Amino acid sequence: MDTTLEDRILQFRDGVPEGAEEEARAAFHELRGLLDRGEVRSAERGTDGRWHANAWVKHGILLGFRLGVITDLSGGGPLPFLDKDTLPVKRFIPEDQVRIVPGGSSVRAGSYVAPGVICMPPMYVNIGAYVDEGSMIDSHALVGSCAQVGKRVHLSAAAQIGGVLEPAGAVPVIVEDDVLVGGNCGVYEGTIVRERAVLAPGTILTGGTPVFDLVHDRVYRRTESEPLEIPAGAVVVPGSRPVTNEVGRKHGVSLYAPVIVKYRDERTDSAVQIEELLRPRSS
Repeated sequence: MDTTLEDRILQFRDGVPEGAEEEARAAFHELRGLLDRGEVRSAERGTDGRWHANAWVKHGILLGFRLGVITDLSGGGPLPFLDKDTLPVKRFIPEDQVRIVPGGSSVRAGSYVAPGVICMPPMYVNIGAYVDEGSMIDSHALVGSCAQVGKRVHLSAAAQIGGVLEPAGAVPVIVEDDVLVGGNCGVYEGTIVRERAVLAPGTILTGGTPVFDLVHDRVYRRTESEPLEIPAGAVVVPGSRPVTNEVGRKHGVSLYAPVIVKYRDERTDSAVQIEELLRPRSS
């Protein structure tokens, strides 16, 4: 019976026995190549629209961290760069059709960056991440471990898309197609942002953040079984809610609260059309 790559990875889930390091490295390098080409993903959307983590892929990424030894990755440059030898910088060629502007950006091997993606310096994409066609990763933006970013997404300057590598079964942060993430936004702890949503600058979304929908009079929260999910087309802005206990009322204290103030319409769409001017066009 043929042994699948998943089987080969999972046999090292709890550790690598002495003498099996070469076999484990071979399995990891095969997985890293598949991640590089976008042929496997650390999370996928099912036919029912629900996202699920591929736990064996995340176990394989963790295997790479365990196997790696610190090595000099400076490449002869004047500045020293030291990292694990299993996690080098991803190398691009012109045929990849990925635009990486000079100035200190870094994309780790084992991440997929599709044709038409623009990377403005400095930015960082971590292992296991997937960035689909036509997206822009602006200056000082992060795409964390295993995060999934859809088509035509703009991650504005200093936006942080957090990674969820552990536990392996946890769904990472998901940003679906045509989402606009404003400057200094943070999306963390497995939050799912559905297609065409807009996050205004400074919006922070975490597992412990309730989101108040003023349009539909609802409150969205993470539960024990489901992540926080921002509905498709929602326009989310930073807001606040009062602390209602005695001390809070006495001092006029408020807590941060993201607020859905509207859903995307023609005016919102016209405001984001400028992104099209920044994207590469085929000849």
